[in-house]
Amino acid sequence: MARLSPLMVAPLVVFAAFAGLALIGLYRENPDALPSALAGRQAPAVETTPLGDKPGFGDADLRAGEVSLVNYWASWCSPCRVEHPNLMQLAADGIPVYGVNYKDKPGNALGFLEELGNPYTGIGADSSGRMALEWGVYGVPETYVIDGQGEIVQRFAGPITDRVLENTIRPAIEAARER
Repeated sequence: MARLSPLMVAPLVVFAAFAGLALIGLYRENPDALPSALAGRQAPAVETTPLGDKPGFGDADLRAGEVSLVNYWASWCSPCRVEHPNLMQLAADGIPVYGVNYKDKPGNALGFLEELGNPYTGIGADSSGRMALEWGVYGVPETYVIDGQGEIVQRFAGPITDRVLENTIRPAIEAARER
């Protein structure tokens, strides 16, 4: 009987590993969701610098007894432009939306808001990305639903499209209100 060489077995092992990972991915509850180690925990500290003359926000705003959103965004981010009308709608509906401008030039960020409108109750700049790192941000846009006591209820990575707004964000806001 011929002996199998390691070079003959290696492709089979690689294929089996890939097939196993694919099966795990198929049976995940929500394949689009990125896990958040912070869900169910208090929101990390707010450490931003002022953005122009816009009102800022801090830790106390996230614990003021009202459900709110924290949205990481940047002027150079195309998906941020896509989600902006939905953030404007949430703000018009009375949901406090706090913005964290991520690694952006202040003039560009202010121009973005002047052009598209400002949905943010309070806003600050995170030019170094340090706060985003503490919050576990993968990239922009990224939005967190915060309950009235400052606990993270939901994290959504990616633009808030109409579908995401109705199927993910609004249900998370309602769940946070029921706490």
